[in-house]
Amino acid sequence: MGAFATTALATAAVAGGFADPVFDAQAVFRLLMGAMAEPGTVADLGARVAAPAPLVPAAAALLAALADGDTPVWMADPAGAGEAAARWLRFQTGAPITEDRAAATFALLPERHDPVGWASFPRGTSDYPDRSATLLLPVRDFAGGDGLVLAGPGIAAERRVAPAGLPEGFAAALAANRAGFPLGVDIVLVCGTAVLALPRSTRVREG
Repeated sequence: MGAFATTALATAAVAGGFADPVFDAQAVFRLLMGAMAEPGTVADLGARVAAPAPLVPAAAALLAALADGDTPVWMADPAGAGEAAARWLRFQTGAPITEDRAAATFALLPERHDPVGWASFPRGTSDYPDRSATLLLPVRDFAGGDGLVLAGPGIAAERRVAPAGLPEGFAAALAANRAGFPLGVDIVLVCGTAVLALPRSTRVREG
């Protein structure tokens, strides 16, 4: 890699973080907790960060707020197309980038992937179900896709969503994840500056 490219990557890693780290992190955390409490609702985190691709603004804001030196982050191709994003995450959060799915606290999934691979991320243990991974999945839009019907905690009866750009087998993978409750991963869909949470307690079917 040439000196210019190295300098550009270093500059990109430093730029684009929270303007007010304490206030912004607290705001993002509250918005995420609200989305987790009401699965299927969309929460706009605001344009708080500017991270290199493939980190969409919402995923970057969540990681900037939640990740630290004790929360390894898994991402696809951190030494290739994702190198600038990996450098940004390390600088902004101190979080290590891991290639070991079983070690990840957070995972930035590519839009095209096989949900069968979710089983390789931490699902917690019977004693510590919270020691599980949160998976961040970019989608094209929160509307216009195949319909999903949600039920469970935080939903009065049923809630219908239709995210566009979900991987094939998404609903089946969510059902398998829910079957292991209280163990399992939590899913957060990200698009632009907004999020839609699907915690492991949510029941999902196509419809």
